[in-house]
Amino acid sequence: MLKQATILLLSALPLAACNKGPDINVKNASVGEVAEQVRAAAGDGSLISPGRWETKVTLLDVDAPGLPPQYAEQLKQSIGKAQGGTVTACMTEADVKKPREDFFAARSKDCRYDHFTMSGGKIDAQFTCTPGHGGTMHMKMSGTYSSDAYDATMAMTSSGGGGMGGITMKSHTESHRVGECRGDEDNVKSRAVGK
Repeated sequence: MLKQATILLLSALPLAACNKGPDINVKNASVGEVAEQVRAAAGDGSLISPGRWETKVTLLDVDAPGLPPQYAEQLKQSIGKAQGGTVTACMTEADVKKPREDFFAARSKDCRYDHFTMSGGKIDAQFTCTPGHGGTMHMKMSGTYSSDAYDATMAMTSSGGGGMGGITMKSHTESHRVGECRGDEDNVKSRAVGK
């Protein structure tokens, strides 16, 4: 569930970049519906500046009262290691003009936005995921954006199912364009080895 939350966060955050900005405000929407609205806003290529982007995710807090202490500590350590410093990505002109379906929204069909607002340099979203093991995950995200940078804080709370109930997590993501693509970005290397 935490891996799914992280994937959903990281795939949702790149949409938080525009200059004058789209004006998107939806409620009770599927991941696909939100992705379609943001994709439409990206149509002219001005939503995100192409080039090399660097992203850093920092874990601010993890609380897992439902897990035995040794497992809670292992969870915190594994999440801390997963942060792994700065991740690089190359956003090409093609990526910017016609992003893939999963660029804006995770592949997960078990999530739904309570609300999603992206306007005036600010982004605010809340969504709920109900994975197959019976648990529920509530996530909130808020931050600021421009075509060359975004900054967002996310909070996740899980309940029930799969031993993941009662876990809360808070993280902060900073991402910015640092120049032209060099070909050594993480997403370029992943494609080269067929991942």
